[in-house]
Amino acid sequence: MFLMVTGFMNYGQQTIRAARYIGQSFIITLSHTNRLPVTIQYPYEKLITSERFRGRIHFEFDKCIACEVCVRVCPIDLPVVDWKLETDIRKKRLLNYSIDFGICIFCGNCVEYCPTNCLSMTEEYELSTYDRHELNYNQIALGRLPMSVIDDYTIRTIQIK
Repeated sequence: MFLMVTGFMNYGQQTIRAARYIGQSFIITLSHTNRLPVTIQYPYEKLITSERFRGRIHFEFDKCIACEVCVRVCPIDLPVVDWKLETDIRKKRLLNYSIDFGICIFCGNCVEYCPTNCLSMTEEYELSTYDRHELNYNQIALGRLPMSVIDDYTIRTIQIK
């Protein structure tokens, strides 16, 4: 008889505890109804990237001295630098420079260690394509300046606070 009474008491305590937890979770759910939505309508609204955002790499062909520091500091040896030694002036002449953004991890080491500052990070993050071979950018594609999100009048920009 005593075991049955204690069993009912434990059941009652567990029921009250469960009702309290359900009430607390319901209060939390109701507190979220006053918040503004977090999602944005992506193609029509874009977030303004932060100042230190690491997007597509911009390359200036005229500044590059073909020292290959970017290749040495890259964790995956990604930039492909083709050069030819000019014997009469004893300098390297850059022939081709390319980066495959399908493999790039956007660590920024190449930009940080470049002695001539010919590499820089842009705010461009829309690099998706249907063919992965289109992500291999040569010096012409790398030299193209991206259009700023702020300058595009067809898109509403949103600042995260």
